[in-house]
Amino acid sequence: MHSQVCVLKTKPQTVIKDIQSLCEMAGINKALSLSRTTILKDNISWHFPYLSANTTPWQLEGTIQALKKSGFQNLVAVHNNTVVTNPFMGGALNKLDGIYKKYRIPEKYNFIKEQIQWVTYQPKTKMHALNKIYPEGIRIPKFFIDKNILHLPTVKCHIYTTTTGSMKNAFGGLLNTKRHYTHSLIHETLVDLLAIQKEIHSGIFTVMDGTLCGCGPGPRTMIPVEKDYLLASSDCVAIDAVAAKLMGFNPLDIGYIRLAHQAGLGIGDPRQIKIIGEDIEGVNFNFWVGDNFASQFGDLFWFSPLKRFQKLLFHTPFVYLFVFGSYFYHDKIWWPFVGKKIQKTIELNSKWGHFFKNYIK
Repeated sequence: MHSQVCVLKTKPQTVIKDIQSLCEMAGINKALSLSRTTILKDNISWHFPYLSANTTPWQLEGTIQALKKSGFQNLVAVHNNTVVTNPFMGGALNKLDGIYKKYRIPEKYNFIKEQIQWVTYQPKTKMHALNKIYPEGIRIPKFFIDKNILHLPTVKCHIYTTTTGSMKNAFGGLLNTKRHYTHSLIHETLVDLLAIQKEIHSGIFTVMDGTLCGCGPGPRTMIPVEKDYLLASSDCVAIDAVAAKLMGFNPLDIGYIRLAHQAGLGIGDPRQIKIIGEDIEGVNFNFWVGDNFASQFGDLFWFSPLKRFQKLLFHTPFVYLFVFGSYFYHDKIWWPFVGKKIQKTIELNSKWGHFFKNYIK
């Protein structure tokens, strides 16, 4: 069994057309059902406009144009909420809202009851973790059922999963605000979520932005590195494996990729993945993950012997102390003293930073 991932090199002057070619080469028409609504699931890891952390405006606009060119007219964006991310602020500052308005694409928020109804779902596939984490029942957005999903992640590292991409992008969409319960079993959770996606969606496709990639303790506190790549595939496992290999990691050493490959949910072995487009043989970004305050705390309470206190700390009002701590660290310390300066430097010295700065307001 083999899967296919399309990889192209690009530049600001041609990126929109390149994404259209990318989607066509990667088989978007075969992957998605033309008769179904297509959900655009962007990735806002942080509400601040920090390149490499979030879906880029050109990634979103190029994908919308590719969909419309292929005859997909019924498009809708669905956003989620996290403890450190304000989706309304993120959509505005990352210049995504303007694109949704430009193409008249409605936006829904899965944490607003009037917009999204959550229902208990019984997976047909045997679960690795979710049935244990949520013994009262796994709840998903009813709106997602029998619709296409198109993921829009970036190429970046992650403090808990080494890399993050297509599979991790479902974490915010399919799970509710109690998804932090899953962190100690995060790899198994991502595999379960992919199994559920394959059961409920009429089609799955991913367009991944690697124009500026994130090296270091992601998904927020990273160093953006200009690489000029675009990736697309109908296989969530394969595209994450290729991105991981580009970053310099062995995909099968990463838990969620290996487990998904073993479960037959996709191909995680690079030897079984056909790359079309760019020749990436020998490409190695030599990325590293490292630690920040959040990851050191997480390692202590999610993965060390202290994880026995998880329910006390994270399933009770005590969790709000940690939510505030994460907010304070990311928004009040790292962003103003580190991230904002990096973003300004990128906007001055990188072609993609300059492109972002002058993109539609």
